[in-house]
Amino acid sequence: MPRFALQVEYHGGPFAGWQRQADVPSVQGAIEAALAKLEPGEHTIAAAGRTDAGVHATRQVAQCDLTRDWDPFRLSEALNYHLKPDPVAIRACARVTDDWHARFSALERRYLFRLLVRRAPATFEAGLVWQVKQPLSLEAMRAGAAHLVGHHDFTTFRSSICQAASPVKTLDEIRIEPVTGQSGPEFHFHLRARSFLHNQVRSIVGTLERVGAGAWAPDQVKTALEARDRAACGPVCPPGGLYLAGVGYPEDPFA
Repeated sequence: MPRFALQVEYHGGPFAGWQRQADVPSVQGAIEAALAKLEPGEHTIAAAGRTDAGVHATRQVAQCDLTRDWDPFRLSEALNYHLKPDPVAIRACARVTDDWHARFSALERRYLFRLLVRRAPATFEAGLVWQVKQPLSLEAMRAGAAHLVGHHDFTTFRSSICQAASPVKTLDEIRIEPVTGQSGPEFHFHLRARSFLHNQVRSIVGTLERVGAGAWAPDQVKTALEARDRAACGPVCPPGGLYLAGVGYPEDPFA
């Protein structure tokens, strides 16, 4: 059966997350339903990462196996037609080898978190950013983030329901950039690793916001990390500002 890689963009607001669930809308379920319109029957797709309810993606990657050897462009066009009106789009499609896997072939995942700083309620960006009212110190947040880069036990920044076999991960990068958005000043947090724990990104950003606001000293991030205790974590920020922004493979299937 021909295997195809799909680069997927979606607004996570209407969904209970990526993973198919009974009686609630999911991104996986929406794509599988669209595939069934093209080739009748049950379809099960796999993704590079399972995003939670309310989390978005600009470049999620999934795979599907079909009986027909579709032209990739026509497949993406047909899926986009049947995905309407759900806020899901196939940005690119590529034929891949039978042993290629969206999850297990991936070398890294890249996440973006958008934090908007302004007092007035967000209107156009509502659900797409985490809004805070107080000014934040970029230098303090960068100093706090430096303690998290590298190979660590991230128990403190791991959800209590995380199913990963080990809390030990290598965080390759945390880059924080100030951005002038249409709705006001934003901080963009870019995180890169081979894999992440459940709620790891949101736990890290929520903690660094406390540093930026002056409630935590940057060195307290190191103390929290070394505590290996979920109770030592700062607040977990809401999902609306989080985006799965890219997945790295030995060879980019969409190049």
